[in-house]
Amino acid sequence: MSIDRREFLKWSGLAALAGGTPGWLHAAAPAIAPAGNADYTLHIARSLVELAPDHIVSTTTYNGQFPGPLIRLKEGRRVVVDVYNDTDVPEQLHWHGQFVPVDVDGSAEEGTPYIPPRGMRRLSFVPGPSGFRFYHTHLVAGSDLTQGQYSGQVGPVYIEARHAPGDYDQEVFLVLKEFDPFFSQGGDMAQDFLVPREPERALKERGETAMNASLAKGQPHGYEVGYQAFAINGRMLGAGEPIRVKPGERVLLHVLNGSATEIRSLALPGHTFKVIALDGNPVPNPAEVPVLWLGTAERVSAVVEMKYPGTWILGDLDDDDRGHGMGIVVEYAGHRGKPQWIKPTSSSWDYRRFALAHAEPGTADEIIEMTFAKQNAADNGFNRWTINDVAFDMAARKPIFPLHYGKRYRLRMHNTSDDIHPIHLHRHNFEITRIAGQPTAGVIKDVVMLNGYQTMEIDFTADQRGLSLFHCHSQLHMDFGFMALFDCA
Repeated sequence: MSIDRREFLKWSGLAALAGGTPGWLHAAAPAIAPAGNADYTLHIARSLVELAPDHIVSTTTYNGQFPGPLIRLKEGRRVVVDVYNDTDVPEQLHWHGQFVPVDVDGSAEEGTPYIPPRGMRRLSFVPGPSGFRFYHTHLVAGSDLTQGQYSGQVGPVYIEARHAPGDYDQEVFLVLKEFDPFFSQGGDMAQDFLVPREPERALKERGETAMNASLAKGQPHGYEVGYQAFAINGRMLGAGEPIRVKPGERVLLHVLNGSATEIRSLALPGHTFKVIALDGNPVPNPAEVPVLWLGTAERVSAVVEMKYPGTWILGDLDDDDRGHGMGIVVEYAGHRGKPQWIKPTSSSWDYRRFALAHAEPGTADEIIEMTFAKQNAADNGFNRWTINDVAFDMAARKPIFPLHYGKRYRLRMHNTSDDIHPIHLHRHNFEITRIAGQPTAGVIKDVVMLNGYQTMEIDFTADQRGLSLFHCHSQLHMDFGFMALFDCA
């Protein structure tokens, strides 16, 4: 759409975007809505977002902004949130990464009540665990690229631990997101950055046999989603205020991949990232890396020591995506001029880098085998996804994995596709215990990237009663079958 910028600012009431740093870019106490006794109030509504002076998009947001407001909570201190749905469709708001009851988790598949059109729900829960979480819509979008996570309904949450002294000078939240989505057929996803890289022969043979049989019948490749605009904190590279730093500062970056479908990378020339937490959970072995890689819905908290003065681009490795906005300027005090970009020489990503050294995973009470498969273009041109040969049925919502409270389960996940799947389990954290046959321990997450044609094992304790949704966090995959329900009695 095309709209005059002055009209945009008048209509949206977001004149503050015309200059100055948005209040949520640097960590600060968020505004507490005065309505009623709620601690926070969120409004879901269509609004205009200025990605750049010449690029304005219409999308659904929280409180008329993208990202939604940063919500800071105290671990263990009950919070009340009023959520108003100012749209004409039912909505769900998912508290990603938190251990909350089904009625507030925000998943219709689990039975969470919808936020009715032109209505509201009051949510009350005890936040936890501590660390970097977020909130987002959990609607099924299907073929509608205005719904679900294709929209602007993403906002960061930080839950402060009871005792967590910070060893940093500045704290910055970054939300990575694409806009202007479109459908294509085929397309390549970055594959070679995940370590270990070796595929399993049997999984590859099964996946390639199924794909070749489909293509031999004249089927095209299933639909994929591409994007025309990319942004960090709702601003395209060069359009927003820079991150301003001083030499010697330690800057804590909290990075969220708020994409509906994309894997993202992030690098800062001349600097390294000391990863201290993944998905909000402290890692046992904080380690420095030259590039951050994040699957859909993953978060990384990393400290960057500012010791290379200049004006730099903190951006995606992909030249096209970065050129279309996926970056933000980092400006040292006293430095001006055109921001510089230098591609790093190394960019692999290995979860084991942050794990316990020489540790063997613990034992599990039960192992659940899960095989993920793609049926090419099987659903009106969209790929259908199955878990153990079953595509999730939204009408039936039948749980297929019964759990017993307090038991430790190991999910042995086999990927028979060449797609990388960001696997998410609601209302639980899990430990990565084996990647491509190689044991590991100590890395706790709520989303993990499973490489193409590989097997991964993750362990979790069934400590949340009721239904918990398991799914690939790619909107395109979960909408077309890649979901399952656990039921803990």
